[in-house]
Amino acid sequence: MKPHRMRMTHNLLLNYGLYRKMEIYRPYKATGDEMTKFHSDDYIQFLRSIRPDNMSDYGKQMQRFNVGEDCPVFDGLFEFCQLSAGGSVAAAVKINKQASDICINWGGGLHHAKKSEASGFCYVNDIVLGILELLKYHQRVLYIDIDVHHGDGVEEAFYTTDRVMCVSFHKYGEYFPGTGDLKDIGAGKGKYYSVNIPLRDGIDDDSYESVFKPIIAKVMETFQPNAVVLQCGADSLTGDRLGCFNLTIKGHGKCVEFVKKYNIPLLMVGGGGYTIRNVSRCWTYETAVALGEEIPNELPYTDYFEYFGPDFKLHISPSNMTNQNTNEYLDKIKNQLFENLRMLPHAPSVQMQAIPEDAMQVDREDEDNPDSRQNQADKDKRVSANNEFSDSEDEGDRKEQKSHKGKKPRLEKFENKIKADEKPVEDTKDNGASNATASAQ
Repeated sequence: MKPHRMRMTHNLLLNYGLYRKMEIYRPYKATGDEMTKFHSDDYIQFLRSIRPDNMSDYGKQMQRFNVGEDCPVFDGLFEFCQLSAGGSVAAAVKINKQASDICINWGGGLHHAKKSEASGFCYVNDIVLGILELLKYHQRVLYIDIDVHHGDGVEEAFYTTDRVMCVSFHKYGEYFPGTGDLKDIGAGKGKYYSVNIPLRDGIDDDSYESVFKPIIAKVMETFQPNAVVLQCGADSLTGDRLGCFNLTIKGHGKCVEFVKKYNIPLLMVGGGGYTIRNVSRCWTYETAVALGEEIPNELPYTDYFEYFGPDFKLHISPSNMTNQNTNEYLDKIKNQLFENLRMLPHAPSVQMQAIPEDAMQVDREDEDNPDSRQNQADKDKRVSANNEFSDSEDEGDRKEQKSHKGKKPRLEKFENKIKADEKPVEDTKDNGASNATASAQ
């Protein structure tokens, strides 16, 4: 879960040129008060106080809050939680304000964290906080989890409500966190609003697609969500150090592509992934999918280029591991889930109520000063038009400036010859996703 994964992903996004199609925002730091919208006060205070040099003073609390083994204490722990949670909350606010159709926080997706407990490398559940923010404006929110591990923290948070449906595709059976049985369907008002797809080792692209598409299509038809949160944990990829699935990056990305087709406001977050070269490949590709952009298989040169050897390609090949998910087993799961979904009333209604205050202000209130130099934040938010051909980052500031001197005839003739020799550059199609927002570290 090291931030190094985000640095590698961000570097690929920059060198593929995808950043020009997005508004990029530096992570907003969530406050302790915002985190306690879900987490308990004493747990957040503990995270704020604990450091590697004072761990001996917090022995009982570390045991109480499950911090120390799977969830170690490290320098900057609380700031890491603030950035991860703040990215998802800020993305949710952008969606609520209709400032973006798709928002991405690859630093989020920490789906195991509980109300008063860390779990599975997750300390603060940014997903729950993001969904709570979305519920201020949206009646129904759909949560989809394609991490190899069950999204237990998110499911537990919304287990008794009919306003959030949690759908998790995960490995089940003697595997962390040990939850997510087909029979776990929710309780009270939330009965049948938890949808669990327990899978076995070695599932490949075709098998995964055969369950993902029909189940999500039925969920969309029945639940009719107003917003979707998609957790894109990359530990379900082939070759992951902790995973046991056999998905390729294209197979994983098909889930993003399928959800995007519904044209419902979408918040994409990261999650697990422990072979970091493949994590950054996957999230770069899925950013391109969200934007509707095609990117070449040849990786561009980056600061981390040596990590991607020996092939230096974007896509990876599946292994020869056995797929233990038979067609009969998958059909049995689908049939049971379809039966459960038939028990739901279509699109549950929500009583009218006042909209709570936003968690944060996403836009600066001060007006731009035309006499001041453009700051970095404004440059990051600029989305390049499809007809801009230059790779120069600062040409936009200079291209309209004209010299007070006329061009020399010989120079003008030479420039015209260069233009005649240049090959035409193909436009990329505008797909309506150019206002996707990436919260990158």
